[in-house]
Amino acid sequence: MAKKGRILSGHRPTGQLHLGHLEGTLRTWAGLQDDYECFFEIADWHALTTDFEETEALRENIEQVAIDWLAAGLDPERSVLFVQSDVKEHAELHLLLSMVTPVSWLERCPTYKEQRDQIGEEKTAGYGFLGYPVLQAADIIIYKADTVPIGKDQLPHLELTREIVRRFNNFYGNVFPEPQAMFSEFALVPGTDGRKMSKSYGNTIDLADEPDEIEQKIRKMFTDPTKIYQGDAGHPDKCPVFVYHGIYNKARTEPIKAACESGDLGCVDCKAEVTEKLLAALAPVMARRRELEADRDLVRDVLDSGAEQARQVAAATMEDVRAAMKL
Repeated sequence: MAKKGRILSGHRPTGQLHLGHLEGTLRTWAGLQDDYECFFEIADWHALTTDFEETEALRENIEQVAIDWLAAGLDPERSVLFVQSDVKEHAELHLLLSMVTPVSWLERCPTYKEQRDQIGEEKTAGYGFLGYPVLQAADIIIYKADTVPIGKDQLPHLELTREIVRRFNNFYGNVFPEPQAMFSEFALVPGTDGRKMSKSYGNTIDLADEPDEIEQKIRKMFTDPTKIYQGDAGHPDKCPVFVYHGIYNKARTEPIKAACESGDLGCVDCKAEVTEKLLAALAPVMARRRELEADRDLVRDVLDSGAEQARQVAAATMEDVRAAMKL
């Protein structure tokens, strides 16, 4: 069947993947595999832009990401799954793109400014951090991907890639397509403290967590601060636990909302019900994870095979690039 286009996306292997990744990207990616040529990279070089001093766990993190991907439904028979650093052509194209990318473009990148303020100068002073959008552009266009699934907050990153493509094509000819955004309705999963789920906040429910760990995390989860006693009227629209009902217990959201607002439903019972639904939804992922954890050779074979497929496409692209640049 003819494909609608070619997709490139990925995750940085900076730690365990969590519910935010599952509902925010993985389920969307899995649903695209039949309609698009999909390339999914574990972006280990990108992980080094801020974690360059902490590489001891990188190899294990890479395998854990691959396990989570496979458990969540990414299929090596329908997609190319690979590790970024296994395809050296990414680095070559990154180098060549850096020659034509103005520094001022990188300095105005919103994420550069935000993370520099959040993480601090010590970890963001290197060129790798400043220049990561160039490497990101190389990741996308080395496969001549024409579609990138993103949330609307990520549009500035993709627009920078498009600007780099236009500048390169203006100098050397029409080598690369301008990738287009595929806006997806990613589910926003709050962390256990009510903020965005993030490893840096320590508020995650990881895909590798055991059921009892998940139960404990939800039991301690932040709720509506104005609902102190069971009979108190609640405000479910301000409660992160109610967001979980909206994802994993949709059929019951209206009666739960009404019972919470009337004070008939206490937080303990509310959390117990959503925990049951969440664990039921995660059961197939957990079962597949256990199988993959016990067969790491299979996981490595998937990544090796994916890297070989990715290298073939990337090498062909670099032949086009060298010819266009007369190198």
